[in-house]
Amino acid sequence: MGEDFLDQDALRARIMQLRSEHRALDGQITALIETGVADQLKIARLKKEKLFLKDRISALEDQMTPDIIA
Repeated sequence: MGEDFLDQDALRARIMQLRSEHRALDGQITALIETGVADQLKIARLKKEKLFLKDRISALEDQMTPDIIA
């Protein structure tokens, strides 16, 4: 994705979008587990996608923090 060179406002917007997707996946996972008709493969895929989003959010947040040389 072209996320590596976004300005601060664009980074914040992208982070908010990814957090929203992350919450949506969490809701899907919870719903699948609560229905009792849990498709373990689908749950595993959703969890993997959720983890990818979390890692991407962390990477973008790191971009927003300036490097400080002590």
